[in-house]
Amino acid sequence: MMKGMPNPAPIPSAPPRQGESVFRARGLTKVYRMGEVEVHALRGIDLELSASELVVLLGPSGSGKSTLLNILGGLDTATAGTAHYRDMDLSHATERQLTDYRRHHVGFVFQFYNLIPSLTARENVSAVTEIARAPMRPEEALGLVGLGERLDHFPAQLSGGEQQRVAIARAIAKNPAVLLCDEPTGALDSQTGVVVLEALEKVNRELGTLTVLITHNVGIADMADRVIRLSDGRITEVRANPAKRAARELSW
Repeated sequence: MMKGMPNPAPIPSAPPRQGESVFRARGLTKVYRMGEVEVHALRGIDLELSASELVVLLGPSGSGKSTLLNILGGLDTATAGTAHYRDMDLSHATERQLTDYRRHHVGFVFQFYNLIPSLTARENVSAVTEIARAPMRPEEALGLVGLGERLDHFPAQLSGGEQQRVAIARAIAKNPAVLLCDEPTGALDSQTGVVVLEALEKVNRELGTLTVLITHNVGIADMADRVIRLSDGRITEVRANPAKRAARELSW
């Protein structure tokens, strides 16, 4: 934490109410320095995301999507500007505070599943629930993503889509307020990807979890409440979908 900066406010333990502002970014800037070269990944992002939304961040590789997601998730820090999670100033949080924030408030889903090969689906999810404050049962989380019959299968016995759904179950089992997904269908074919998107859609609808999904795939944007398009580190468009399409209706 920078000297002279106040401690961030404690994070509310109660889940955010529908429509409540969850993330607020102002002037968010990120510059990576590689020797004498500066790479501007974000260039003054202003953003607000609310509870229960399903938001798609859309843009080509290098547009700043993953950098923005990593800052909101407490995996990276901004060079300038501010990012708030509810009343907590992520920009000036200590490493310990960010660790607590990631552990209890944020679920992550990445393109690659990062499952532990020697553990069953149930055990992979249990690895998270054992350190969470108020987790759901692993069986409940796996049932929510349609894997109630695959609890005792190892990752090698599951398809790519099933492994990604285990990863989603692991992310939601700690009952996070936020689910951040970085290209969750990037390693999957269209048909399998739709099944994974249906799982994310169901989590958002039934748990009310703010779900932010990164993709470069324009077809996926139709399932979102809002679409935020990025290019060259800037937001170029924010639009609400007047009528969302169900994940099962998507194709690409």
